[in-house]
Amino acid sequence: MAKKVVATLKTGAGKSFTKCIKLTRSDKSGAYTFKEEIIHNDHVKDFFEKK
Repeated sequence: MAKKVVATLKTGAGKSFTKCIKLTRSDKSGAYTFKEEIIHNDHVKDFFEKK
């Protein structure tokens, strides 16, 4: 499924979007979780700055 998402992002209007993956740590359990989003290139900095 990941290949399909990557392939569609490389063509047409998909070039202006980025798939971002952020590693976060839970305060309660200390476990790591991944947060994934497909966002516009203009909002990439905002995605990584917010907690």
